[in-house]
Amino acid sequence: MAALDVVIVATAMPTMRVKLHAGLSQMEWTINAYNLVFAVLLLTGAALGDRFGRRRMYSAGLLLFAASSAASALSTTAGELIAARVVQGLGGAVLVPLTLTLISEAFPAEKRGAAIGIWGGVTGLGVAAGPVLGGVIVQEMTWQWIFWFNVPVALAVAAGSRVLLTESRGPRPQLDFPGLVLAGAAMLALTWAPVRAPDAGWGSAEVIGALVAGGVLGLAFVAWERRARYPMMPLEYFRNRAFTTANAVNFFLMVSLIGTLFFLTQFFQTGLGYSPMQAGARILVWMAMPMLVAPAAGALADKIGNKPFMVAGMLMQGGGAAWVAAAASSHVSYGTLVLPLIISGAGISMCFPTVANAVTGSVPAEDTGIAAGVNVTLRELGGVFGVAILGAVFAAHGGYASPSVFVAGFRPAMWVAAAVPLAGAVAAAFAPGKVKRSASDIADSAPELVGQAS
Repeated sequence: MAALDVVIVATAMPTMRVKLHAGLSQMEWTINAYNLVFAVLLLTGAALGDRFGRRRMYSAGLLLFAASSAASALSTTAGELIAARVVQGLGGAVLVPLTLTLISEAFPAEKRGAAIGIWGGVTGLGVAAGPVLGGVIVQEMTWQWIFWFNVPVALAVAAGSRVLLTESRGPRPQLDFPGLVLAGAAMLALTWAPVRAPDAGWGSAEVIGALVAGGVLGLAFVAWERRARYPMMPLEYFRNRAFTTANAVNFFLMVSLIGTLFFLTQFFQTGLGYSPMQAGARILVWMAMPMLVAPAAGALADKIGNKPFMVAGMLMQGGGAAWVAAAASSHVSYGTLVLPLIISGAGISMCFPTVANAVTGSVPAEDTGIAAGVNVTLRELGGVFGVAILGAVFAAHGGYASPSVFVAGFRPAMWVAAAVPLAGAVAAAFAPGKVKRSASDIADSAPELVGQAS
């Protein structure tokens, strides 16, 4: 549901822009308002789950997601929709990181990669269904139904969670309130900068000030966490190469992926003249790949390691995006775009489960909630930067006046989307190879080892 929500909103964006009489900036905010709050509060959501119960907070997040989806559907102006999406981001920030936590704690380390691969496949199913379902809803019903469908799903999952999930908590008996405030403020500043950059300019005092403030607040957060009795994010994890490199790959992947998604759905409609449903069906070859590839990649990573999949996945995402950029025109045939979309989709499918597996598998089992929170935080931060950076490139070279004008902006934006994964491939190259035992295994067996030593 959460993965579907981002994609389906992007698919319906051209229709919402017309129906709500909104401009490019307002449409970006329908994506970024959700992503910004999501990114700012993800660590908070993970910490609340550790403190008050993961099942309880997961259910609460689902209920808030349902209520804000209803508010989105009832919106009559772009401003109302953006406000509802802010609340929806809050609900998502609570429920999404806890999905990885609940899955990770339910499986032993040797089966965790396969389980997270299934998680990646289900995420891929939501992503894959977004373009098609969004197109059908917008064309055959009204755009409001892209939000109404969330309500029964969220309510059903919340009810099922009370019956089928067991309650668990993290190892920290107290919330790190100063850490929560500093982390939230730092993330707000760092995400505010790219969100406002397309309108205010990257060289403006507002954007530069936000970046500086984010950096200062981030340093203050690090300084506090070093002295906190119960830190919300143990900094020693960043000395672990598996943890650090996987999170870097995650960030660069999402810059490219979400930025591409934002403009590719519009390219098929505004640039090539397809209807929303036709556009959704054509994007399916790209978005369906996680459903097909991610489970297999996750299972194989348990045997040969995460590194090969992360390196190859980033190179394939960059190569596919570059191919689309080179081929794009207002008259390009769909057949020309199929193969690069498949290559790109397979690439991101290799990264989804292996990045999550590397992050959660490199920390003790009781801290998977915090690790998942960091992972999803960087994912959303990357998405915000992706939309903002590609949006700035697009606005500098093109617009919505005609298909040819749109393509003039789309092509350089896609070249940027193709270049970013190269940085992720470099980060992945520094990841460790397959290790026989994960950090969680070591933590679990520590008492036994101490006994043997005695």
